[in-house]
Amino acid sequence: MAKFIVAALMLALASNGAAFSPPQHCIKSATFNSRLQQSTQAAPTETKAPAPPQNSMSSVTLPATDVPRLPVQDTQQPPQELPTESESPNLLKREKIIKEPAIWEYNFGLQNPSLTLPHGITPRVTPPETFQLTESQIATLERDGVVHLKNVFDSEWVEYLRSATNDQVANPHFWAFAGTASKLYDYIQRNIWQTNKAFADFYYHSALGHVLAQCGRTDEIRISTDLLMVNPNKGFKWHQDNQNGPITWNDGIRFWITMDETPAEYGAPVYLKGSHRNTVVDEQAVFVDIEMEGLEEYKDQWLEFRTMPGDMLVWHPKTIHKVDGPSDGIWTSYRRVLGGTAAKGGTLYTDKRGTGGVLSDLGRHGLEDGDILSSPFFPRVFPRFDDQEAFARDSGRVGRDFRDIVQKIGGLV
Repeated sequence: MAKFIVAALMLALASNGAAFSPPQHCIKSATFNSRLQQSTQAAPTETKAPAPPQNSMSSVTLPATDVPRLPVQDTQQPPQELPTESESPNLLKREKIIKEPAIWEYNFGLQNPSLTLPHGITPRVTPPETFQLTESQIATLERDGVVHLKNVFDSEWVEYLRSATNDQVANPHFWAFAGTASKLYDYIQRNIWQTNKAFADFYYHSALGHVLAQCGRTDEIRISTDLLMVNPNKGFKWHQDNQNGPITWNDGIRFWITMDETPAEYGAPVYLKGSHRNTVVDEQAVFVDIEMEGLEEYKDQWLEFRTMPGDMLVWHPKTIHKVDGPSDGIWTSYRRVLGGTAAKGGTLYTDKRGTGGVLSDLGRHGLEDGDILSSPFFPRVFPRFDDQEAFARDSGRVGRDFRDIVQKIGGLV
């Protein structure tokens, strides 16, 4: 806890009292960049296996496949694709591919990897894409508390997200400092859309909003909070999601977008079927003892999903789940995921200061308890992004503030 408080206070001290300062490029980690260069050996040509039906669902282990890798798009410092252990076993054997940056290697302000969007999309002009679900898929989510949606994003979108993620890891933002210092993930950053334009463009133009609107049976979707997660160390044991932003359980929809093939040995998310209906786990709890009284009907109902690139998992925030990492905490390949919580139309702002749910609401948006959740801090992505909200984000008016950080960290303590 002491390390967390110190990290949080360092975050507060780094804030300039406004949203974000102009982009600054700090010295990059020579060690990390050297490792990237060394690990980009020519990989063998991959053959894409036939895709399963786009609306099929399964909780069983699937044959290993991968999306063909496209050339990484040009940026100021082009991000490099890292090989898997099977492609370069001697180079990467039991050695982490990502090392924690030194404090002086972090960047501040807005970042723009300058990636070209897939499918000829023009940023801030082209309307968002769509992806039709079946009634059966939506009913599965409502019944089981989780649904596996396959092939939502094609290889172009997958490579776009991989490139954006690689660039972010190579150019770490200071808002990842506290999460990285926690050692739960090799790299983890909340509300990454606020600082990295590539992820904001993904939310504005991809089919994510349409998928979540169908899952929630709603006519509007806003991003409440998100997380870029790269390589969970030893995993995240049984838990429920309480960092969903300033909203209630039933107004939120959790999402998870995979960029890499899930290893056969570990890393597959596991859910307790139907556990979103439990009435015994406290709403402020994070970790859950599944042997506790009241969870008897759920604790043995495991649903394991070995997700593939371009797949989505969607679940209720109360659904109890876990992810197991490698036993030694060492990832020799990437496991990149973009996840978070979306809010349905009509959601009201719920002030959670003084509770455990404050870390996903760090910004001076001006909303008060009971207000309609309508703000550039919680951008609308369905039925279409809002031009004024996008402009507020692009001009640096959406971000974290020194005063809110101090107040809410005090409430957490």
